[in-house]
Amino acid sequence: MIKTTLKIEGMMCGMCENHICDTIRKAVPDAVKVSASRSRKEASFLTKEGVEAAGLKAAIDATGYTCLSVESSPYEKKGLFGRR
Repeated sequence: MIKTTLKIEGMMCGMCENHICDTIRKAVPDAVKVSASRSRKEASFLTKEGVEAAGLKAAIDATGYTCLSVESSPYEKKGLFGRR
């Protein structure tokens, strides 16, 4: 799995977080565990394959929010109590 994290400016409330999550789900149909946090100013999700950063950034920017960065890294699910 690949974890993608986006730094996003402009989220002010829970509806903003939902709007970002919906935008990510539309732009990346196979995304799972999509979440957004206005306090951390970021959103993240998991995919089996990498995503096209430019397309994802453009989709977020088109909603009126500002996507500052898109970072992807391998994700390894940890077991109970952080064990693998």
